[in-house]
Amino acid sequence: MDFIMSCVGFAVGLGNVWRFPYLCYKNGGGVFLIPYMLIVFIGGIPIFFLEIALGQFMKAGSINVWNIAPLFKGLGYASMVIVFFCNTYYIMVLAWGFYYLIKSFSSTLPWSTCDNEWNTPSCIEIFHQQNCKNGSFANTTVAANMTFLGSGLDFGKTGEIRIRRKVLNISSGLDEPGHMNWELMLCLMAVWVLVYFCVWKGVKSTGKIVYFTATFPYVVLIILLVRGVTLPGAYAGIMYYIKPDWSKLEEAQVWIDAGTQIFFSYAIGLGALTALGSYNRFNNDCYKDAFVLALINSGTSFFAGFVVFSILGFMAAEQGVDISQVAESGPGLAFIAYPKAVSLMPVAPLWAALFFFMLLLLGLDSQFVGVEGFVTGILDLFPGKYYHRYKREIAVAICCLLCFIIDLSMVTQGGMYVFQLFDYYSASGMTLLWQAFWECIVVAWVYGADRFMDDVARMIGYRPFPWMKWCWSFITPCVCMGIFLFHLVNYKPLTYNNVYVYPWWGEVIGWCLALSSMLCIPVSLLYKLFRAKGTFKERWTHLTSPVWGAHHLEYMAPDIKSMSPLSPGTDDNKVIIFESVM
Repeated sequence: MDFIMSCVGFAVGLGNVWRFPYLCYKNGGGVFLIPYMLIVFIGGIPIFFLEIALGQFMKAGSINVWNIAPLFKGLGYASMVIVFFCNTYYIMVLAWGFYYLIKSFSSTLPWSTCDNEWNTPSCIEIFHQQNCKNGSFANTTVAANMTFLGSGLDFGKTGEIRIRRKVLNISSGLDEPGHMNWELMLCLMAVWVLVYFCVWKGVKSTGKIVYFTATFPYVVLIILLVRGVTLPGAYAGIMYYIKPDWSKLEEAQVWIDAGTQIFFSYAIGLGALTALGSYNRFNNDCYKDAFVLALINSGTSFFAGFVVFSILGFMAAEQGVDISQVAESGPGLAFIAYPKAVSLMPVAPLWAALFFFMLLLLGLDSQFVGVEGFVTGILDLFPGKYYHRYKREIAVAICCLLCFIIDLSMVTQGGMYVFQLFDYYSASGMTLLWQAFWECIVVAWVYGADRFMDDVARMIGYRPFPWMKWCWSFITPCVCMGIFLFHLVNYKPLTYNNVYVYPWWGEVIGWCLALSSMLCIPVSLLYKLFRAKGTFKERWTHLTSPVWGAHHLEYMAPDIKSMSPLSPGTDDNKVIIFESVM
């Protein structure tokens, strides 16, 4: 049950409430659901199940799990690099949410008024706008349906101005880092302390924490949906969400974003699933778990979209603009649309505090599972070395401290540009699709899809539906590589807010972030091949032969015991190398 709740906590993450609605908004609303659901069934669920089953079968983290084919251990190193980058930049959203949570404990929400030092002279509160629908100018009555042309005034945009000018305090570009936002830095530090104490004792402690953090957000989402659908304009917003714009399917970025969102929200390619799976009982029914968790994950994303788009419809109606113009695209969506929604509710500070507390819980779930996956992979590399009573606590502390130091670049005035570099390149669709492609190739074609299906049957007591084998062998790798190549052909340089164009050296940094994980696979493969001895066939045979642990002797006898650990055998796929852990 701890495993289920940990994965549910991961399913109900910031990606569902913040990233998924943003991608729907960015990609034309409901049309995004078409590639999303398609890739869920041909890519998301098969790889999700593969990683959980692999971790459960090998009883190892993201690196040692590839002892199933040691030549491709670079997959483990690649996932470690990706999850490290995710741990580094993803927590910034938690820091913003924690900042807003603190500011919610006031009699009047700061973003609901225009009497703050960070407001512009053109700011007008939405409540003042409503009071002027019927009024008089120079003793002349004005009709209620008369259009007031005041394009220079910021009606109801105090939340948007706040995140730009107060929270982020954005500079003019990446080459202008500016000064540090000390309030945001303290929030970042507090969040990292929370993450540390959630992770330092391992899954035994995190498994209990998620019983609360994974269930409470549903309560808040339901409350926000009930309030959202009662607002004027909510119906139009929901229709914008569910009505597809078929022309968007021709855009490569729509498919890239769909694949990225699935792999990101499912934690595919990050090593976290293998780490969680490694703590399962060997006979746990991970096949059933994979479908249940995938259903919860995607269902939550779809449900959260109704919450967001009901609010966007209301904002569009209040401002008299099209829904596509109601909020800027970007990570600030959750800190613009949602704060405005809660500011319109009775006892607004209470609703705001609940909402941002929910965001904090959602992010903590994802964050400490990511840190858990990274630390598990590191500790698996040195199972008997550098022994210390508090080895795990020290490893978690070093990980959190290192990420925090890098995060300091994101709490400066130019920090938003750094954040987008990490978001666009380090854990982009390109890197995750590359990782997923090679995972399928190694399991299906190097180790053997039928062979792995037999291993799964040994664990759960029955053979999974053949669809999984077909996906691993043909469908999923073709889809991953197809979208990957489509992305390269249609690549566009990164911009901020569709206005600021990153300098060439910023693009170089971004590509270095992406290639740092992608190159782990071929570099590690070539290194191992050149270091090994013998002919190419002997090297390949040796390096693609599984390295079993002692626990396999109990569950896989007599199959393993009947094979000689040192015999080359006649079938390359059945060469067994024993690793003594006695």
